[in-house]
Amino acid sequence: MEALHIMVPIAIILVVIAIIIFFWAIKNGQFDDLERQGMNLLLDDDKPKKDKKTKSPEQE
Repeated sequence: MEALHIMVPIAIILVVIAIIIFFWAIKNGQFDDLERQGMNLLLDDDKPKKDKKTKSPEQE
C-alpha cells in the first residue's frame, strides 16, 4: 500500500508531462501535414546533375 503513495503521484506527473509535450508539438506544427512526406517519397524524381566543371576530352 505504501508503494501506491509513491507510484500514483509519479504516474500523474508523467501523464501531465506527456500532455504538455503533446500540446507543445501541436503548437509547433508537428502534426500539420502528415501526408506530404509520404507523397514526396512517391513523387520524387531525382534527375542526375550535370557537372559543369568537368572538361570534355575535346576541351583539353
